[in-house]
Amino acid sequence: MTEYILQNFNFNQLNSPDFKEDSVREVLILPILQQLGYENQYIVRSKSLEHPFIKIGSKKRKIKLIPDYLLKVADNYAWVLDAKAPTEEIKTGEHIEQVYSYAIHPEVRTKYFALCNGYEFVVFRPDTENPVLSFQLAEIQYHWETLQNYLAPSAFQSGKHFVYETTNRAKNFPVKEADFNYLDRPLLDELPVKKQAAKRHFGVHGYFTKQAWNVVQEYIRHFSRPDDLVLDPYGGSGVTAIEAMMTDRRAIHIDLNPMSFFLVDSLATPVNLDKLGQAFEKIKNQFEKKCPTTDKEILQALKKYPYPTGLVLPKNSDVDTIEQLFSPKQKAQLAFLKSLILKQKDKSIRKSLLIAFSSSITKTNLSYHNSKSRDKNAGNAAPFAYYRYRVAKEDVDLSVISTFETKFKKIVAAKKDIQSKINPQTIDRLQVIKGTATDLSFLKNETVDYIYTDPPYGKKIPYLDLSTMWNGWLDLPVTREDYAQEAIEGGEHDKTKIEYNALIALSIEEMYRVLKFDRWMSFVFAHKDPEFWHLIIDTAERCGFEYAGAVKQANGQTSFKKRQNPFTVLSGQLIINFKKIRQPKAILKANLGMNIGEIIMQTIEGVIAKHNGARLEQINDELIIKGLELGFLDLLKKEYSDLTPLLMQTFDYNDESEEFTIRKDTKFKTSVDERLRIKYYLISLLRRSELEKKYPTFDEIVLHIMPLLKNGTTPENQTILNVLEDIAVRIETDKWKLQSENQGELHF
Repeated sequence: MTEYILQNFNFNQLNSPDFKEDSVREVLILPILQQLGYENQYIVRSKSLEHPFIKIGSKKRKIKLIPDYLLKVADNYAWVLDAKAPTEEIKTGEHIEQVYSYAIHPEVRTKYFALCNGYEFVVFRPDTENPVLSFQLAEIQYHWETLQNYLAPSAFQSGKHFVYETTNRAKNFPVKEADFNYLDRPLLDELPVKKQAAKRHFGVHGYFTKQAWNVVQEYIRHFSRPDDLVLDPYGGSGVTAIEAMMTDRRAIHIDLNPMSFFLVDSLATPVNLDKLGQAFEKIKNQFEKKCPTTDKEILQALKKYPYPTGLVLPKNSDVDTIEQLFSPKQKAQLAFLKSLILKQKDKSIRKSLLIAFSSSITKTNLSYHNSKSRDKNAGNAAPFAYYRYRVAKEDVDLSVISTFETKFKKIVAAKKDIQSKINPQTIDRLQVIKGTATDLSFLKNETVDYIYTDPPYGKKIPYLDLSTMWNGWLDLPVTREDYAQEAIEGGEHDKTKIEYNALIALSIEEMYRVLKFDRWMSFVFAHKDPEFWHLIIDTAERCGFEYAGAVKQANGQTSFKKRQNPFTVLSGQLIINFKKIRQPKAILKANLGMNIGEIIMQTIEGVIAKHNGARLEQINDELIIKGLELGFLDLLKKEYSDLTPLLMQTFDYNDESEEFTIRKDTKFKTSVDERLRIKYYLISLLRRSELEKKYPTFDEIVLHIMPLLKNGTTPENQTILNVLEDIAVRIETDKWKLQSENQGELHF
């Protein structure tokens, strides 16, 4: 078929001075476009575009840009193509810049742009310097399948019509082994969080972020099978690796932070619990007999037992070095306790005791902040709570040995919880590695079955800087190379956004390389800057992943920072799912003939209507998903970096419920679905009426809401009645009251 496209063309004609740009366009390019599957109405020729920046002359006349071909899929431009004369260079120089300007034009915004001079056909992405595809036109038959994979209409998914199935595992699972098809997995619904329900995670050791174990487990079960290999290259507290083992998978945990390696390695090391208990009792007795408590004993202990000194803390800390985070008594007693632990000859026992010791450090330091709502043992260290070394205003003098005993019991409970799956017979199925997500060279191509990972979010948490207190006490060194490889923005080494972007992109490339075809990657992300979400999608697509959809997923209790700054924009957490398939489809960017302000307002009003009032997180999550699937996250940052003024000016805000609602007796400004608008207004009216102990008649209801619906198609009374009967009950002869189950969210 591909030979037939140009088989009758004599390429010697390209040497003729009469064969110019227009000949390349009509004789060579047009047949290729048609063979790719573009019907005439989807081939836009010579569209006139106004240059978005440059004007000329004293009257500032606008410059016109006129691309040869704009190729459309659905209602969006997919790629742009320019023809050049056979004598023109198309791999370098100004012609590339020219077509690039078409591709990024606000009215166009394509995924690819291409040039053809008769001899060569070259395809670029706007975000890369080198071509993604380049071949001699005379050999097009050898490149046809690749060309189709990039540029055929079937190679794109249109975000405006992006629909994906979700499932409730409680209803549809378990799935029989024979029925399991990796590629056919639907996306999961948002799952309830059960953080405190697993002893193997809750209370063992704090960390800066920790995914809900049951959510991670559900994703592992859903996208992989027993004995599959599960990878988390940003392993953190180890939830992914532990839950993979608990579900009979093999697991690889990787993290650059030695604290992360220590936590997971120590927790997963099999140990004889009887001998561990005996070792603890011996240490406890020795500690209580010789614990330094007087000033003299404390001074002597500080001279005798090593403790970390001189390690510099981050610049925003309240003190300069690690030893200033502890009172003399705390330093002396912790150093003494550590010396007793290190005398243990059994390595597995020593590791288990050290994790209890490290967890005790979290509570026995001057940055420990007591919980006012619970007992004094329920607080947290400032690096975990506030992401900085903030010294507490009030000292909390917790007993070192009592704290250690409490933590030891948590470790024993965790060990018992995992011992059926993580024991001397199974431990070889788990690899715990101190390393970087940007270099997975120890793994061969296409050896991993599933990836679930929660990477760092830009400036949010400088993990290595904040781990200094624990790494120092555990004698875990952090090297210059570790800091160079850490994917953060800012921190003590003032890493730039460009460095962060490059490291995240490199890690995605490595994840793509090691993942098998027809398998999934779930990428947890919660950055507040749309630019970073845009980076994730573009990088994943550039590597070869196909975006399969994003799911909103809460991760438990709202953070302190979120409670202090409730209007932090775009701070929701999503799980972005990708598939590695051989013919991935790219997401089309929204044609900006549609005003981005209208998209945003329509999204906000739709969320408010659906939930009958929406919190900022709900609005943020929906905007991010829309932005991902319509490809406008980069513009969202430019146009609406802070949504708060728009929300406050346009909607009502309830301080108690923290919800935005449509202002009383005002219309929706955009074309939200008719039944959804009707339902929203009905619930609002009936709820308000019930508070006033008034129950309106149907005629009164129609008179109230009909004026509010006139910005769309005016509904018939029967439509209003149908919706009313779904959500309300008739009382007396013709009065209406809201059903109790419709007091909250709207369900469709």
